[in-house]
Amino acid sequence: MSMQDAASGVALWRQVADGIERGIADGRFAAGERLPGETEIAETYRVNRHTVRRALATLAERGLVRAERGSGTYVEAPRLAYPLRSRTRFSEIVGAGGREPRGQLIGASEEPATRELARQLGLKAGTPLVRIEALRLADRTPICIGTTWLAAERFPDAGRVYERARSTTKLLAHYGVRDYRRASTRVTAAIVDATDAIRLDLALGRPVLVVDSTDVDADGAPLLTTRARFAAERVEFLVENG
Repeated sequence: MSMQDAASGVALWRQVADGIERGIADGRFAAGERLPGETEIAETYRVNRHTVRRALATLAERGLVRAERGSGTYVEAPRLAYPLRSRTRFSEIVGAGGREPRGQLIGASEEPATRELARQLGLKAGTPLVRIEALRLADRTPICIGTTWLAAERFPDAGRVYERARSTTKLLAHYGVRDYRRASTRVTAAIVDATDAIRLDLALGRPVLVVDSTDVDADGAPLLTTRARFAAERVEFLVENG
């Protein structure tokens, strides 16, 4: 029976979207799996490709699928449970969820500390800082973009070290910092900007959760401060006390 004959009161794109959603729910399409192409879906449901595109766009808006440019449409993994605690480690959190953590350096540069960054890092305004911009992923799914600032004197060439290590924890270990903790965390909401939308593979207008944090060493001395932008539809923050 064609889609035109089924559920006559329901728009065709909605019927296609519901059919794909059922496939996700019953496991026919697993998390991380690429869906059939638009042409194949159109033939399966006996609709045109425009109808398929609208159905997929609706599922993407709901966070069920994600289109990757030049690759296809993939089933989104469940939201990543992301605890906010005194020891917050991206790699440990992602690994605990059974997914592979990845870090990718976007760029590194040196810049003088603004008054606010200087205050957070316990430095004088104008002190040289290393700025690291990095993308963090769980498996192949972009989770957040992080901008991190560290004192250039204490962490010389930190950008190149991060490029090799692909981990903040490993970066700090390279400079002899074996343990560190979160001293402060502030979470706000924002709309993704054009640059982060491309990097996070989000549509313009989608929400991001902005996490401003400062980490300190065992003696309480500031090590780094970070502004991370998380794709809101891919994470859920868990605030842990104690």
